[in-house]
Amino acid sequence: MTTDAVPLGGPRFQTEPARLYREMRREHGPVAPVLLDGDVPAWLVLGYRELHQVTGDPVLFSRDSALWNQWDTIPDDWPLLPMINRKQPSILYTVGERHRERAAMISDALEAVDAPELRGHAERFADELIDAVCAKGEADLIADYAMLLPVRVLAHLYGFSDEQGPGLVTALNDMIDGRERAIAGQNHVISSMAELLADRRANPAEDVVSRMLADTSGFTDEEIVQDLVVMMAAGHQPTADWIGNSLRLMLTDDRFAASLFGGRNSVAEAMNEVLWEDTPSQNIAGRWASRDTQLGGRRVRAGDLLLLGLQGANSDPQVRTDGSALTGGNNAHFSFGHGEHRCPFPAQEIAEVIARTGIEVVLDRLPDIDLAVPAESLTRRPSPWLRGLTELPVRFTPVPAL
Repeated sequence: MTTDAVPLGGPRFQTEPARLYREMRREHGPVAPVLLDGDVPAWLVLGYRELHQVTGDPVLFSRDSALWNQWDTIPDDWPLLPMINRKQPSILYTVGERHRERAAMISDALEAVDAPELRGHAERFADELIDAVCAKGEADLIADYAMLLPVRVLAHLYGFSDEQGPGLVTALNDMIDGRERAIAGQNHVISSMAELLADRRANPAEDVVSRMLADTSGFTDEEIVQDLVVMMAAGHQPTADWIGNSLRLMLTDDRFAASLFGGRNSVAEAMNEVLWEDTPSQNIAGRWASRDTQLGGRRVRAGDLLLLGLQGANSDPQVRTDGSALTGGNNAHFSFGHGEHRCPFPAQEIAEVIARTGIEVVLDRLPDIDLAVPAESLTRRPSPWLRGLTELPVRFTPVPAL
């Protein structure tokens, strides 16, 4: 690791990540040395081709975190342990044939979700959230809406009661932010999942958890709980940020203005544009080199941690020769990952239905919606991992609840 490593944190990931990734690429090339909390070294893979190589070779660049050569320096209260842990028996850290079996179990459980029924649930929860604010003439579409919708829908699909949704939102956000409440948030989510699992083992129902329990591949309850936590975290926060980032784009960019007055094609265009230019999942941990190797001109040692720079790769000038052009139907972005550890296709479809429904309900219910603050005053959460707005204040003509 070089001595000029870039701290993976600080205000620039919040205010100007695109420029920061450009500078890192110019200074360090497609694989940049970075420092995590506590000056823990890692590599950030910013090149599109290099990221394709890392995610496409699960043997050389393993998901097995036990390989990490830094475990001796990691304290027990390290705030990133919910994201990078040696003893997490979840699908994220399983490799080989066992990973393929777990991925199949999850995909089958999600594949059985009925798409029209899913859209109906998403509309119902979205309408409830809009009902709470529509008579006021103003709202914060992040706190009042985007941060509440995906987890409500997912919790319902998994088998939670509607009343448990808000507590799961708070705990998940604490866990994902990777700060002082991260471990407490993780504990709440895990205990909630374990209680649901015990209930569904005794009382099966038509939901995702019951379908996972019915799988015959012989996974333990702990493994299924861990997979449910991963699914909930990966399904909620990025989808909430997808909604928020897309609404911000539509409210601030003239190219999408028509969609605010009845057009629908540009909702999908805006959502795809966000996945390229402003993806919710900016950087993901990670992969571990199983032996010494070369990547992007760097000497990577066995056990080194490589972080997946999804947004950096999406904006790699070698593949985005005209970064100003609309992305249209081009889906070759890395926002859902790549390779055998990518986001399962049924999970992508569920996220897209929730996000698109959430955006369309806002536009249908609040037809003259407009930003309540100057666009340049909007701020992002201080996270190098997930990129989302802290708030999105809007104003509109008050309308009655449904």
